[in-house]
Amino acid sequence: KNKAYFKRFQVKNRRRREGKTDFRARRKMVRQDKNKFNSRKYRLIVRFTNRKCICQIAYATIRGDMIIAQANSSELTKYGIPCGHKNYAAAYCTGLLVARRVLKQFGLDEKFKGKEELDGEDY
Repeated sequence: KNKAYFKRFQVKNRRRREGKTDFRARRKMVRQDKNKFNSRKYRLIVRFTNRKCICQIAYATIRGDMIIAQANSSELTKYGIPCGHKNYAAAYCTGLLVARRVLKQFGLDEKFKGKEELDGEDY
């Protein structure tokens, strides 16, 4: 390969080069129907680090993804869970926490109360 080849060579996107984002799958997930013009398509993003679980609610725009609300499993210590912030139960609790924050932000927290008293029953 000579100098002319490398002059015209275009590198891939940074997140594609790092192997973090599959842009075909992202485009398929984020794309909205044309008859729902300019309406937001919300999605729940869950990431696990070495020590905690991070949950976010986001929607995509042309400028970039906008984050509506976010919660860490390390915040669960305020609610009485001192350790074990990376397991399945902690991910569930973090998802509930971010859901309550989104409902409060949209003014729907009074409409969707949740369970008032904990008695161990499923329904």
